[in-house]
Amino acid sequence: MRHLSILLTASAILALGACKKDKDKDPEPSKPGTTSAYTCTNCVTAPEAKAEHDGSSRGIYKGILVASTGTIKFNVANDGNTINAIMVIDGETVNLTSSITWEADKPYVAPFTGTMSSGPVSITFEVDQNGGDPRIISSSIPGHPNATFTLAKETSNALIEGFEGKYEITDGEKGNFNILLSRTLKKWGGVARETGSTEEDDINGTLNGDKIIDKNGKTLGTLTKDEISGTFQNGDGETVTISAKRTL
Repeated sequence: MRHLSILLTASAILALGACKKDKDKDPEPSKPGTTSAYTCTNCVTAPEAKAEHDGSSRGIYKGILVASTGTIKFNVANDGNTINAIMVIDGETVNLTSSITWEADKPYVAPFTGTMSSGPVSITFEVDQNGGDPRIISSSIPGHPNATFTLAKETSNALIEGFEGKYEITDGEKGNFNILLSRTLKKWGGVARETGSTEEDDINGTLNGDKIIDKNGKTLGTLTKDEISGTFQNGDGETVTISAKRTL
């Protein structure tokens, strides 16, 4: 996607490390005549991951996907022995399970299977023994043969949030703009894909207050509660508009 040249690929999307969680500030009251920013009422507000799993392959993994669009959350024995996943794709919720048990001090690799309205689903998940580099190594989703996933391990002191959205360029190009972010770690990353294309751009950067900053220091938009919006100029001098709402 040549037009999104300002959103450059990076080898790491979210490097989750140990750091203190910033205290949440009370939201400022809305001014008369203004519309309150969006809040995801179904989304958790604190990490679900257990502290004892922060350095292992056990725990909670969250992701966004571009297929057309969706989110996914893996629970790898975070609470006892339960191993499952929940994927929401194009508004349809798909429950996935795996029969592969977790073993200590080993990478975890497992197929997760389930059924959606259009047929069976199979997604193979893999993560290193220390919880690093979570990834999808294969997927079979009816109607979505070219799904792309971005995953991150949630830790007990760093909530991971998933946002689904769109971008539009003044030349008429449109597509998905889906990202993960951590307000605690002040990092974000994900995927932008043009509608109808099978190619995408990996995108990433940092948070500076409420500003979404790309890896080159350019401000792309603003994070207000659970909503992202903004406009910026790409490398071709065209205006790019982005918008996204938290769904995970």
